[in-house]
Amino acid sequence: MAQTGRAPADPAHGGDPKRLTILGSTGSIGRSTVDVIRHADGAFAVDALVANANIAELAAQAKAVNARLAVTADPALYGPLKDALAGSGIEAAAGEAAVVEAAGRPVDMVMASIVGAAGLAPTLAAIEQGTTVALANKECLVCAGELVIAAAERKRIGIVPVDSEHSAVFQVFETGNADAVARVILTASGGPFRTFSREEIASATPEQALRHPNWSMGQKVTIDSATLMNKGLELIEAFHLFPVDEDRLDVLVHPQSIVHSLVEYRDGSLLAQMGVPDMRTPIAYALSWPRRISAPVERLRLEEVGQLTFEAVDGERFPSVALCRSALRRGGSATTILNAANEIAVAAFLSGRIPFPAITGLVADTLERAEGEAMLGPVATLDEVWAADAYGRRIATDLAGAL
Repeated sequence: MAQTGRAPADPAHGGDPKRLTILGSTGSIGRSTVDVIRHADGAFAVDALVANANIAELAAQAKAVNARLAVTADPALYGPLKDALAGSGIEAAAGEAAVVEAAGRPVDMVMASIVGAAGLAPTLAAIEQGTTVALANKECLVCAGELVIAAAERKRIGIVPVDSEHSAVFQVFETGNADAVARVILTASGGPFRTFSREEIASATPEQALRHPNWSMGQKVTIDSATLMNKGLELIEAFHLFPVDEDRLDVLVHPQSIVHSLVEYRDGSLLAQMGVPDMRTPIAYALSWPRRISAPVERLRLEEVGQLTFEAVDGERFPSVALCRSALRRGGSATTILNAANEIAVAAFLSGRIPFPAITGLVADTLERAEGEAMLGPVATLDEVWAADAYGRRIATDLAGAL
């Protein structure tokens, strides 16, 4: 359950600023997090920023928020980062070990927004330190949900979801009435191909797939939105975050992206969280939880929106949601392999090596191959997660090369 453990310091109601580390600071979520912090009137103090290769932006962010440490995952970029921070008093570090070490530094909260399976080790390092995690990396729970949640419960720390859908559920899920929840309903914009025919989807280009109608996100997440794979991954994530069975998790297409998710109760009540499609709202909520702070976002004016519409997911045009649900039912390494194969497939599409429909097809074929080779089984350790991840990537790469 997301709401495990203790709440972090509460700067909104007095006391010292909440100390933060941001993993993935130059990505879409990281940038929005920095913006929220800069508008928060000293409510937060940044200990460390971690990024991949955008040294100029990482150094600029570190100076802007007066971070103590800036880390690049690329060891070859240590020199450029150190030079960019010269005279600032901000420490520089580089390499995967430095990323994990930064994640494990003692702070009040870690924003975990490194995209993909690469975010798993540093997120676990934060949990092992006993730090509350604001989780914006859905792959952590898709790849290793049982391990991550078990570690959080053992350390008695909170995992606060940052994805707009899971944040919405988190805000309206009555933990004390969990047994009265009939359904958790995640909403999906439908992506750029919501109204496309199967024939149009078959010839979709990367440029078209990257034109999301509502959200500004990184390339991988945007392609996942176009296939609706992101919604399947979010189903898996929701299964680990909230005490509901798989058959009580649903997806509803909502093109306006105003209702971010809903929780239905046995008495017929349907509670929804609404807001403009701006990630700074769920980020501000996560950073300030269990309180609320002001966020630099537009206010929702329903009279200007006028109409909200909802549709069922078309499983024929978008089979990825059903594929993810099937992997969730299998459990164990199935979701790890699914995630690994999807990362390979998305990269292959963006580089022009496979057509758009082959993304989901490649993931399905990888899972079928894994079942045939008896590779679908329980994962009890992080090493077993990495082994399943490596297997999924190898098989997906082989299959992509054969297309």
